[in-house]
Amino acid sequence: MRVKVTLACTDCKQRNYNTMKNKKNDPDRIELKKYCKFCKKETLHKETK
Repeated sequence: MRVKVTLACTDCKQRNYNTMKNKKNDPDRIELKKYCKFCKKETLHKETK
């Protein structure tokens, strides 16, 4: 049961990444540290709708 999710930067609110997640293993929203090309640094990215 994998679904597509979009990750948005917490600093600049840009939606930078699309990824897949397993809803059974990760029922709540995921947070990952990823590189943001707009901030030009590694920031926390949260799952959006």
